[in-house]
Amino acid sequence: MSPVGSFDALMAAIQGGANSVYFGAGQLNMRARSSSNFSPDDIRRITDICREHGIRSYLTLNTIIYDEELPLMREMVDLAKESGVTAIIASDLSVLEYARSRGVEIHISTQCNITNIEAVKFYSAYADVMVLARELSIPQIANITRAIREQNITGPNGQPVQIEVFVHGALCMAVSGKCYISLDNFNSSANRGACLQPCRRAYTVKDADSQIELEIENKYIMSPKDLMTLPILDRLLDAGVTVLKIEGRGRSAEYVKTVTRTYHRAVEAWQQKQYTREKVEAWTEEVRKVYNRGFWGGYYLGEKAGEWSERYGSQATQRKVYIGKVVNFFARLNVAEIKIDTQSMSVGDKILIMGPTTGAYEGEVTEIRVEEKPVEQAVKGDNCSIPVTETLRRGDKVYLVVSAEHPLFQTQSEAN
Repeated sequence: MSPVGSFDALMAAIQGGANSVYFGAGQLNMRARSSSNFSPDDIRRITDICREHGIRSYLTLNTIIYDEELPLMREMVDLAKESGVTAIIASDLSVLEYARSRGVEIHISTQCNITNIEAVKFYSAYADVMVLARELSIPQIANITRAIREQNITGPNGQPVQIEVFVHGALCMAVSGKCYISLDNFNSSANRGACLQPCRRAYTVKDADSQIELEIENKYIMSPKDLMTLPILDRLLDAGVTVLKIEGRGRSAEYVKTVTRTYHRAVEAWQQKQYTREKVEAWTEEVRKVYNRGFWGGYYLGEKAGEWSERYGSQATQRKVYIGKVVNFFARLNVAEIKIDTQSMSVGDKILIMGPTTGAYEGEVTEIRVEEKPVEQAVKGDNCSIPVTETLRRGDKVYLVVSAEHPLFQTQSEAN
């Protein structure tokens, strides 16, 4: 299950091999204040695209709900039903009750903090799929899936309840995301989809009386590294997990495509009994290329405390640098015309092209023509043509893909 916060990311998830995607629309979801959030008017278009590509669509309605929001909540559930959304992801009982009354499939959000079989039994009256709390260990997960089988715990569809866990992406310092620091400091609640992430900042610790600064390991004492489970994915699957959830609705299309594709390949390798240490190392290098705060395996191996980021922002080994836009595409020739707005592009460069229908196209520049003449480099102001292997669209943004140490990246910040 892949995260999508834009149509670029939706297409990228499909290209990466997602079987399902989850998204938010409007204000009643945990990314409501994010720039990567859809409007209710987008829901039907999203579900149409998902049906066209044979994947499932999940709408997040997973904030807490107040009385004055009940009419809006009901409107959103009705809209999800009318639009053909596969299921909604929810935690508030008002949403669970109303969605059940409307015959809408429900998945239980990690916000419900399910940590035991009794909670699974309770929520099985509402849901076919449940996301467990992120703080459980693999043996605890295996105990829950085993109890589901032994006790024949079924959801509303009459089938055994399926267990879903997060396998990749951002982790919160609080239990499954229930944090109040943003609300306390900025009156902007994480539990209302409006977290301002003060935990990601650098902090110093001082004795309140003497004002002596205390020695700590690093300044980012509340910012966990990102979850990355490729080295233990086989153990999670062996434990009976059937849905693997990738975090990152606020992240870019190339992040969604790269991470989705990598985990898809890992699952296929596990299914084919070809899951090896060498492949894990290669997969790990792939996900290091896109946005991350450093990696650790979360609490699945029994860890009691988190691992903390060493610095602010992404530690990706590759970055993207904007250089221009696609201004024309010649389908018969598979040639894109690109206006270079900044920097330059040379033969041999790696490029990333993104757009709402294109998703994330990755390629290498094998040839450049300016005014129909072959050149080694196109510079700022040029309109150039390059061969590509997939259909592109006018308005698609073009980026160079460079090492994080590349001088270009040092002079231009990226929107990762």
